[in-house]
Amino acid sequence: MVVLAVTWIAKAGQEAEVTSIFSKLTEASRQEPGCVAFQVHRHKTEALRFFIYEEYKDDAALEAHRATAHFLQYARKELPRVADRVEGVVYEPLG
Repeated sequence: MVVLAVTWIAKAGQEAEVTSIFSKLTEASRQEPGCVAFQVHRHKTEALRFFIYEEYKDDAALEAHRATAHFLQYARKELPRVADRVEGVVYEPLG
């Protein structure tokens, strides 16, 4: 199991576009065979801050995710135009 925690900050006035892109990315990512969980969260008091919790069955599944057409389109091409990725950290479970 491998977990990826990612934080994005939307550019001012781009929140609706960021939300739309995340919706498309979520729908496609959840269809991947190695994806266990993919959930986007919006900060309760900072409307521009988004947090993504991703869980994959193993490192190979995470790498496969990063190579998909939807990831390249939404996370690499579209999101950077309307938001800034401020953190991305990979975790693995203890025990």
